[in-house]
Amino acid sequence: MTIAISIIHLLACLFLIVVILFQSGKRSGLSGAIAGGADTFMTKSKAKTWDAKLAKMTKWVAMVFVLLTLVLNFI
Repeated sequence: MTIAISIIHLLACLFLIVVILFQSGKRSGLSGAIAGGADTFMTKSKAKTWDAKLAKMTKWVAMVFVLLTLVLNFI
């Protein structure tokens, strides 16, 4: 039982890392100021919906990660 929960915990950890790395930065810096005019309305709205989905996934996977950490601690 502990081995199965540990494997799920490891997979949740790796998935959380991947989801966080896929999120775009909140600040784009100087390169965003220069190339910002080239973005169209459609690409901005697609990026926002994708970022919103990634933010939701981050919250859920983080909650699963914390719960699995507590379960493994109490076992």
